[in-house]
Amino acid sequence: MSIGDFPELQAACLSKQARAVWAKHDRDTEGWLPLWRHMADSGLVAGLLWDEWLPGQVRRLIATALPGGMDDARRLAVWLAAVHDIGKAAPAFACQVEALAVAMRDEGLAMPGEKRMPDRRLGPHGLAGQLLLQEWLTEHHGWARRATAQLAVVVGGHHGVPPSHSDISELRRHPALLRTPGAEDAWRAVQDELLDAAALACGVGDRLADWRDVQLPQPVQVLLTALVIVADWIASNPDLFPYFPDGLAGQERRIESAWRALDLPGPWTAVEPVGAPADLFAARFDLPPGARLRPVQEEAVRLARAMPAPGLMVIEAPMGEGKTEAALAAAEVFAARSGAGGCFVALPTMATGNAMFPRLLRWLDHLPDEHAGTGAHSVFLAHSKAALNEQYAGLMRGPVADIGRDGGGSEWHHRADTPAASAELVAHHWLRGRKKGMLSSFAVGTIDQLLFAGLKSRHLALRHLAVAGKVVVIDEAHAYDTYMNAYLDRVLSWLGAYRVPVVILSATLPAARRRELAAAYAGLADADPHAAEYAPIAEARGYPLITTVVRGAEPAISCPTASGRGTEVTLVRLSDDLDRLADLLADELAGGGCALVVRNTVDRAHAAAARLRESLPDTQVRIAHARFLDLDRADNDARLLADFGPPATVAAMKGERPERCVVVATQVAEQSLDVDFDLMVTDLAPIDLMLQRMGRLHRHERGEGQLGRPARLRAARCYVTGVDDWNGRPPMPVRGSRRVYQTYPLLRSLAVLDPYLTDLTETGAAGVPPVRLPDAISPLVQDAYGSEPVGPDEWHTETEKARRAYRHHRADQADRAQAFLLNGSGRDGSALVGWVDAGVGDVDDSRRGRAQVRDSKDTVEVLVVQRRADGALVTVPWLTEGRGGIELPTETAPPPRSARVVASCGLRLPWQFERSSVLDRAIAELEANYFPAWQTKESHWLAGELVLVLDSDCHTRLAGFQLDYSRSDGLKVIADD
Repeated sequence: MSIGDFPELQAACLSKQARAVWAKHDRDTEGWLPLWRHMADSGLVAGLLWDEWLPGQVRRLIATALPGGMDDARRLAVWLAAVHDIGKAAPAFACQVEALAVAMRDEGLAMPGEKRMPDRRLGPHGLAGQLLLQEWLTEHHGWARRATAQLAVVVGGHHGVPPSHSDISELRRHPALLRTPGAEDAWRAVQDELLDAAALACGVGDRLADWRDVQLPQPVQVLLTALVIVADWIASNPDLFPYFPDGLAGQERRIESAWRALDLPGPWTAVEPVGAPADLFAARFDLPPGARLRPVQEEAVRLARAMPAPGLMVIEAPMGEGKTEAALAAAEVFAARSGAGGCFVALPTMATGNAMFPRLLRWLDHLPDEHAGTGAHSVFLAHSKAALNEQYAGLMRGPVADIGRDGGGSEWHHRADTPAASAELVAHHWLRGRKKGMLSSFAVGTIDQLLFAGLKSRHLALRHLAVAGKVVVIDEAHAYDTYMNAYLDRVLSWLGAYRVPVVILSATLPAARRRELAAAYAGLADADPHAAEYAPIAEARGYPLITTVVRGAEPAISCPTASGRGTEVTLVRLSDDLDRLADLLADELAGGGCALVVRNTVDRAHAAAARLRESLPDTQVRIAHARFLDLDRADNDARLLADFGPPATVAAMKGERPERCVVVATQVAEQSLDVDFDLMVTDLAPIDLMLQRMGRLHRHERGEGQLGRPARLRAARCYVTGVDDWNGRPPMPVRGSRRVYQTYPLLRSLAVLDPYLTDLTETGAAGVPPVRLPDAISPLVQDAYGSEPVGPDEWHTETEKARRAYRHHRADQADRAQAFLLNGSGRDGSALVGWVDAGVGDVDDSRRGRAQVRDSKDTVEVLVVQRRADGALVTVPWLTEGRGGIELPTETAPPPRSARVVASCGLRLPWQFERSSVLDRAIAELEANYFPAWQTKESHWLAGELVLVLDSDCHTRLAGFQLDYSRSDGLKVIADD
């Protein structure tokens, strides 16, 4: 079977009427492409995509739904791509270009002019094609109309949104949009002729009878739709497939030239690792000679090999146990067994994504591949500021493709003189942009990119194809709230239906949440998440813990031994008084040392840092939070690692640790930063976050028995503050913490920690045990997130009141999440009609897009520049590497390098600007800083962005607030009195 015969068949055998039907038209050149040619191009591309690009994991899933297996699956995919635009052989479409419509009328295909068809919007060509294909299957091949929908909806949805039932009903009430009255026979003959020719060329004519009773699962329909979309987009690019009506060029030469120019990297073909896990880790992660695996790492590989099929693996282990490396090793085993063509690592934030990206690249550099040397692997950094990442930018080759509504609006042009990258990893020119980037084989990005797969939105099928062919790794799984978890659970149910291997990582996962994740992947989330076979998952109390789930099999639980690393942390109550904090740190750091003070809000961090600088003149006081410019925040993270990272990192980057230093940080210190402090002071937080913070205390061995630390700080101590009155019943967390986390989780955290807390004057008091990490992690988390009462009896009245408020809050989150939440995968044979009805339209990784899958208030991001005293507009002066103080023209577009520096100075306005009236006022004032020359194509880095202009002292006013920015403290916001 070969679609390659299709063009010759068309040119030689099709009627003049069929050859006159057009598909593409260029208004500038008046060039056009006949429908038969575009059908052939699309089918050929689909065949190449199937053979050379689509991961085996996806092909196998489609093949399992068809009686002829893989051969049937390829035939079906190629045929659907070939017929996807059959709806263009209808008057509602053909009337749009009068000169081409005249040529069709001359061949007997009568149609009114475009202006005489005011209702033609009811018959878009995708929907028209679905109805025409359904008619052809019923009238010519004996299909029941209901059975035709599961195939025809692929045609109907190839522009990103499957039609709704009302769309279909409305078009059926307007048959003149499909065939002009009085010329119905002529139109029907052409439509049938093109469909018959496609069936013959694609080799499906003798298979349609066997497919009549097939019940295609919805996941298969989604993947076929996505494949057709990709094939259509490629075949619609006139630089690859030039427009001409006569078809003189041979089809074989045409497709070979296009495919060679596209140079699309093939999928990863994983080689299953053999031998001892220690050998695998040594080969992939550059372990030093003699290094021993952590038991969790060894067990993850053993279980991946022992599972009856690749599925879900949930790894719960302490901070610093190498969970990421365990996940990548398991992913390699899973990919080799499942046919996954890549890997996606999802993390909570852009910063954690940026930190993970070089780790992924190092892993990829060590991976074997069955097809090594035959081409590059495509990689993608999946967040809105990826282009500003230096490592990712260095992998880019070729310009970005920007696909328009019909797939033909691409601005990509192949440059024949561009040499292929010598490296194996490239950010491929075609696999960039908000709709296609995740189709790259390997990706690191924010969790939003995964959650978007559960959001009813345009081109959702592409997002599903992007993850359906990969192994998915989800890090920091405890970091998501009820709203986000609603999307995560729904996405997991689809990933389970796609048989996608998933590895979930967490140091601190509540047992009930563990069961919810497992049940979602197993497809029980909408049925019986409390099924008996999943009860042990919620009851397991071992730690570390690895849970495995394969659809159709009972889940399994493994408890690998701990690595033996451990820390005993003494917890001490500390009043929420800045003078008392300053006195404490002066005493504790008298002999030197490095302390971390974690505050739950930026305002509290600013206040603490200011007071400590006054009281500790001989101590370096630094601050770290999210209200820094992007470049400043990245530099802050690098300095933290250079000063407080693992001994080997510190030695490699600068060679010594500060003698005496206090870092005042917000939650940015909790995740994915491998930093280590001698002493900690932290605001009360939910228990999982408290434990994450404690994981930054004595994280690394500094000399035998911690003798490398100052004598006073060789025993780990964590002071707990952020409570209004420790004598309260219960002690009430400060207002800012309650606003961030809700009162109930904070009180439950305090209740389970209460037996470990001593007063400042009683440190080391007899009978008060330290918190032993990691042994205490699971018991504390399970108790805090369990349903049993905890804490003194006199706390229960207030705790119960907080519980009711928290349940209401979570119910509200869950209800709001349902608004655009995708349905489950449905029953076999149920067509995707109405799949994304009432959706959000297009979605991307903008702030507004992320707000759709996160329970966050809308705010805006600004690009920060400075107005010098002489009136010149410049980049802020302290930026390193020649980026500071660059003069910026306003009458012309800034040079690309200057514009990129400005784009790297993004800053999100904080919570004070969330209220709609304040936000509207702020946007209006920011729009006054409008430089028309910055909104042109020549300034793509800056076009559409809001610019915040600071004065020469780095101050400004906005919407009734005073804004002050400094390199040391970031943004401060002061309200008018």
